[in-house]
Amino acid sequence: MAGVRPYGCFTHAVVRGVPESFGQTAEGGDTGNVQTDLAKAQRQFGVLMGALRQKVGLQLIEIPPDSQLPESWRMEDMAVIQGDTALIARPWKQQRCSEAEAVRRVLSELNLTVVEMGEEEGATLEGSDVLFTGKEFFVGISSHTNHRGAEFLADTFRDFAVSTVPVCGGGRLKNLCSMGGPDTIIIGNSEGAKKTLTMMEQLTDHHYEVLTVPEDAAASCIYARGPSQVDFLLHPPSDECPNSITAFQKLTDYTLLPTACSEFSKLGGSLSSFCLLINRKPQL
Repeated sequence: MAGVRPYGCFTHAVVRGVPESFGQTAEGGDTGNVQTDLAKAQRQFGVLMGALRQKVGLQLIEIPPDSQLPESWRMEDMAVIQGDTALIARPWKQQRCSEAEAVRRVLSELNLTVVEMGEEEGATLEGSDVLFTGKEFFVGISSHTNHRGAEFLADTFRDFAVSTVPVCGGGRLKNLCSMGGPDTIIIGNSEGAKKTLTMMEQLTDHHYEVLTVPEDAAASCIYARGPSQVDFLLHPPSDECPNSITAFQKLTDYTLLPTACSEFSKLGGSLSSFCLLINRKPQL
């Protein structure tokens, strides 16, 4: 495995457009009582892509949307990437496994070492349950990710400690927390988020600063340093998380980029759901 690179420094973002079937499930049904607005979702996706490309300065690689894969906009679920190694994940919904084909192809074209989970019996792993801090991995044990999946991740990234934590309060680990910089964990304020953080602190040998936000929905952010070496934080805007804006303003050395995600939040998504971030030098 290649040497560790500065945390949060990225050159590329791999994304997948919002399909016409947005709001349906991988089984082809709808999402019950949840009403989604496709046009609004596509606009929000476009704004996010513009922020990553024009503000952060990342090179975007966009996989075309596929209406046969209604949940394929959840790119983060499909792989865990560190350095030159990409682990193709295995979603708990068997119907979503076909989303990996295009992701695998793009990561191979970027000359990453692609590791397959394959048909490991009973193992499930989704990237939205994986928090990499730059020093270690935390893997959330949830309805989407199990211990066998976490063991496979640990076997793939042997240079790093891997700890498992139950996701308290449902959802995925990164619905409750994210990294707000090399040594800062952003965490929600619900009882479930607090319990998850307590367990993470008990398992780690490292010290992290903690930025607590009043709303759990505000805890899922994207921290990135692009080619300009400026610290950017993409976070939910005030109309989605009005009580958390003051907390973000404490990050005085950052360029804050409020970025809407409301249509995707209805389906359990968050800002980090949309992209796989990669630090890759241009190929000569």
